[in-house]
Amino acid sequence: MCWWAFTGLTHMILEGYFVFSPEFYKEKTGFYLAEEYSKGDSRYAARDAGVVTVEGITAVLEGPACILALYAIATRKSYSYILQFAISLGQLYGTAVYFITSYLEGDNFSTNSLYYYEYYIGANASWVVIPTIIAIRCWNKICGAIEVSSQKKTKSR
Repeated sequence: MCWWAFTGLTHMILEGYFVFSPEFYKEKTGFYLAEEYSKGDSRYAARDAGVVTVEGITAVLEGPACILALYAIATRKSYSYILQFAISLGQLYGTAVYFITSYLEGDNFSTNSLYYYEYYIGANASWVVIPTIIAIRCWNKICGAIEVSSQKKTKSR
């Protein structure tokens, strides 16, 4: 549940700020984390269309969906696992697009190697590792539930 709260708020607050404040990097009293993160990937400060699009979708769709997943887990809703699976796939897709577009454009968007590894690699690694683990777990839970349901139907015939 902590992951869903963290990632949902990160998407809505940090990425939402980036998407909906087009000149954050020019503000003298701007949001420190957004300004700092642009040192690890200058595409943020340059308002790269691909990054704005990925972050916009993430902020508007995935952020609220993460909060819904948090609610679904806490209240044991039947859609909890399918929702977590869908969000995790979305996070993996967004992260893949983010890294692949950088690679195709030369992967030289960091101000130095410390920021590259700390922000660009380190800060984004969680959105590869954790959604992968959650997706696998949810896949197994969903498949297990379908198998149990199929066995019950077979026995009742």
